[in-house]
Amino acid sequence: MFELRTYTAPEGKLGDLDKRFRDHTMRIFKKHGMESVAYWHPQDAPDSQNTLIYVISHQNREQAKKNWAEFGADPEWQKVSTESQVNGRIVSKVVSVFMDTTDYSPLK
Repeated sequence: MFELRTYTAPEGKLGDLDKRFRDHTMRIFKKHGMESVAYWHPQDAPDSQNTLIYVISHQNREQAKKNWAEFGADPEWQKVSTESQVNGRIVSKVVSVFMDTTDYSPLK
């Protein structure tokens, strides 16, 4: 099962958000059973200046709930999150969509 997430960063904070994902978040996701599929920035403004879109996978919806709870409680994540926001929040909005592939999808 896949989860599509869209993060909106405050003005000037997209680079900080990318750094947190690049240096920490993806590794901590994996530790908690969340597999990174892909990460994108939109090409067109204004979203290209403040938006990160990504897809991760989980075994199922129940496991996703468990994965997110464990991730949020992880002391390493809490430290990374706090340190990455020392100069202000780097995420102002999160949208999450859980998805199942169709029977004809090349990606399963």
